This record gives sequence, C-alpha cells and structure tokens, in this order.
Amino acid sequence: MEDSSNLYPSKPKLKEEESKGNWSLTAFSLVVFILSFLVLFSDNIQFLIFLIVVLFIHELGHFLFMKLFRYKNVRMMFVPLMGAFVQGAKKVYSQKESFMVVMGGPIPGVLLGVVGAIIALEYQMSWMLELSAVFILLNMINLLPLDPLDGGQLFRLLVKYDHDLFLMIFSLVSSLILIGVGFIYNSYPLIIFGFLMSFRVRSIQKRYLIRKTLGERNIKYQLSYDELTDMEYAGIRSVVMEQNASLKRYKELANANADKIIAEHVNTVLEIPLIQDTTIFFKLIVILLWLLSFIAPVYLFLEFGSRFAWYII
Repeated sequence: MEDSSNLYPSKPKLKEEESKGNWSLTAFSLVVFILSFLVLFSDNIQFLIFLIVVLFIHELGHFLFMKLFRYKNVRMMFVPLMGAFVQGAKKVYSQKESFMVVMGGPIPGVLLGVVGAIIALEYQMSWMLELSAVFILLNMINLLPLDPLDGGQLFRLLVKYDHDLFLMIFSLVSSLILIGVGFIYNSYPLIIFGFLMSFRVRSIQKRYLIRKTLGERNIKYQLSYDELTDMEYAGIRSVVMEQNASLKRYKELANANADKIIAEHVNTVLEIPLIQDTTIFFKLIVILLWLLSFIAPVYLFLEFGSRFAWYII
C-alpha cells in the first residue's frame, strides 16, 4: 500500500542556526542598555552598576543551567530600560529541568541579597546594603506569579498548563496588572512593558485559534518540526495560511524564501510536549523555595530592622 504522505510535497528544511559570538552580542546589548539608562538617569551611576551586576548574575544562573542541560543557541541579552533575558532551545523539554532553569535565576539572587544584607549590617557597609537591596527587590519581583516573569513560568509549570486559552488569559491578566501597578506608582517603564505584553497576548490568541482549528480537524501538532510528516506539514500549513492574512500573499509564490517564511510560521504553531518527570515531593520543594524567597527577606527586615539605624542616619 502506498504511503499517503508521499502524495504531498516535501516540507522545507529549516536550518538549525548555530549562534556564534554570543558574548559579543551580549556586550553590544549591554552597551545599548547602559546608554539608554544614562539618557534618563545620568545622576545615578552607582544604581546602574548595581543593577547591571544583579541582572547579570540573575541571568547567568539561567544561562548556566541551560548549558548544563544542553540547551542549544543559548544567549544572554539586555533590553534597554526593561531588564535582561536568556534564550535557548531544546528538542525535548523536561519539567524537572525547566523548574531548575527558571529557579536558577531568582532563588540564588534572593539568597545573595539576604547574605549580603546580613554582612552589610554586621560591618555597616552602606554600599553592600544597597546592592543587597537591589538583589532582593529585583528577584522578589521576578518571582511574582505574572507572565512572563520567572514566577509566572513557575506557576505555569506547577499547574501543568496544557491549553493555550489558559496561557492567553494568564498573559492578559498579567499585562493588565503590570499596567495598573505602573499607573499607581507612576512607573512609565512598567506601563510600557505592560502594553508590550498586550502584543504577546495577541500572538498567543492567534496561535490558540490555529491550534483550535487543528484540533477540530484532527491534525497533530504536539511534536517537533523534524517529526512532522509531509502530510502533517501540509495540513498545518493550510490552516496557518487560512488564519494569517499577511501570509496569504505568499500562497501563489513558488520560491524558497516564501516557503521558508511559511515553514517558520508552521514551526511556531507546534507544541513540543513537556516530559512530566517530577514527583509531588519535588514540586513541594519548589513551592517551599518559592515561599522562602519571600519570607526570608521579610523576616530579615523584621528581625534586624532596628539595626538599620546607622544607615538611615
């Protein structure tokens, strides 16, 4: 019997780009980050230095865990007036590894902040106390259960979200909260970040509608691009073209560039399954570390608050 998949044109091959010069790109993004900060806050150089140190160590934690678990094309980037992020990819994701990658940034950051604050109080080192405060505040904020913060990623891993509708609603609520908090505290970067999040919500909505249609047509999309048969690719490509007006103009084109662009869109629709390899005990440890990251700094302030007098005076 003839394989029906042979009746379909071969899917385009997506070249796996091996990123080179990651650190030079990181350095360039850092320079842009510094310059953008100096334009608005040129009178606070010390805070800028502290911020860069904290961001770098935070992202270095993510970076090292990604390298440990053999993520490919791992790179660190600084975003002007926003922060920084680490990017990497795998063909198969593990829930346990994902937990450790996410926690590898904020948990050590809070710990360093608490230890640094204790040392600063003991020896009355004002600069270390200020640096520790940045460590604690930035990483505690990052652990809030809001998308796309680390806390939001932890929450999604814990609840084992498997539906784009949940992710879309979660991202929308996170965006509205960020905008609201930004208005309350008159924080323009936070407001801008919240509005930028709305574009992410729209992107998730488009992907949700495409996957919903794929599900209705019984077209499998929970796999990697390499695992797609030509028949599965043709089915997903058809739905993507139907629901993406900007791609319709490529429909009649028969050149490699157009095919590659469409293939990239197909690839973004795919959902690589997450291996559920964590136990209840492991998840309880994650939740405990998450809670301790909030409790420890609060306890430190309540227990040793009276010893801050030398700094305030």
